[in-house]
Amino acid sequence: MAAFDYDLFVIGGGSGGVRSARLAAGLGKKVAIAEEYRYGGTCVIRGCVPKKLFVYASQYGEHLEDAAGFGWTVGESSFDWTRLIEAKDREIDRLEGIYRRNLEGAGAELLESRAELVDAHTIRLVKTDTTVTAERIVIATGGTANPHASLPGSEFCITSNEAFHLESLPKSILIAGGGYIAVEFANIFHGMGVETTLIYRGREILSRFDADMRHGLHKAMEAKGIRIIVTDMIEEVTQSPAGGLTARTKQGATLVADQIMLALGRDPHTHGLGLEKAGVEVNERGAVIVDAYSRTSVPHIFALGDVTDRVQLTPVAIHEAMCFIETEYRNNPTAPDHELIATAVFSQPEIGTVGLTEEDAAKRFDEIEVYRAEFRPMKATLSGRAEKMIMKLIVNASDRKVVGAHVLGHDAGEMAQLLGISLKAGVTKDDFDRTMAVHPTAAEELVTMYKPSYRVRHGQRIDG
Repeated sequence: MAAFDYDLFVIGGGSGGVRSARLAAGLGKKVAIAEEYRYGGTCVIRGCVPKKLFVYASQYGEHLEDAAGFGWTVGESSFDWTRLIEAKDREIDRLEGIYRRNLEGAGAELLESRAELVDAHTIRLVKTDTTVTAERIVIATGGTANPHASLPGSEFCITSNEAFHLESLPKSILIAGGGYIAVEFANIFHGMGVETTLIYRGREILSRFDADMRHGLHKAMEAKGIRIIVTDMIEEVTQSPAGGLTARTKQGATLVADQIMLALGRDPHTHGLGLEKAGVEVNERGAVIVDAYSRTSVPHIFALGDVTDRVQLTPVAIHEAMCFIETEYRNNPTAPDHELIATAVFSQPEIGTVGLTEEDAAKRFDEIEVYRAEFRPMKATLSGRAEKMIMKLIVNASDRKVVGAHVLGHDAGEMAQLLGISLKAGVTKDDFDRTMAVHPTAAEELVTMYKPSYRVRHGQRIDG
């Protein structure tokens, strides 16, 4: 048997890469992990963690306004972008330090370098121009924001990466895209006092979500003052001598903003990795093709997380890493379970969801029952806000199993996590009905919707 420098070499220091490296090292394997930017990956460094911090920051304006309805007198307030960035950076530094210490504590070797494949067992460390070998290799390089380079003037625009490091807060911003990143940042910037416009080529934002969630959020965002333009897209961006940006759209509109952000999806981060030299196959988008056990076309090379373009969520990458360890180092073949993944959109209001949308369920089952409640949450009664919550359960009529649960409103993400456990366990609508409500809460609506709002039979809605 050939001798290798490492039992396992991990390319990419994000959630999936770090978890697989740490667990393998903890089992006594000789492990190295290479990261060309910062340990923690997109989620920790310039993704979901700093984004959630920005979400919190952007909500305080409304909190201060709402306080008056509850008897509080709040004095003059102002927002300091620089202080937020400094506080965010300190927290990200702290989290990166934890990732590093956990890896080092497990015995993994941390390499600060881009790593590229030379062949199926050999890795080149670009920083030192040296090569090492490994028995097994994990590719966990994640995804990268699509810069939309084919768009004339794209060089004047930013992506979500740069949004976390702007030197100053723009007075106005135009965000292109209709996915969760675009929607979340539209709410973030608006909450910080930025005049915000969202432009999306589709008919409605958040194309893969339940229609009630999409329409409800759209309505709430416009009520806040966010301008949403649909069925249109930017065709060219130009910069004025004064520094402002002008976007010309396909429908002939001219939109002017201090900043333009492109949130047009993310691509697998595989360019230049040398995958072809190792014989690793990718699809047309550059995503690494894997089997049920995250194994690539080369039996000893694996790929985890966003680089596979299966499900682009941090907990999924972590789960895939744990399954890899079980399969390869614990003699317990375990395939990642990608069914019924709960997720949240940290818009304002939030969306929390798990399972099938009404539209997908209606296509899959002969008949479904739809339980729907729309109401003004208690907190809004004294604050005076008109914002509504929407809760929705999708039930397969034949066996009463709940196949989808969707919430629009405050703390929807928290509810989605618990709903995910229930749906994963195969809960029925009768189980919901037998569950006592926690009163007074918004979530009690989930267990007090006793009669279906309507049914859908063979694709046709039946009221009553």
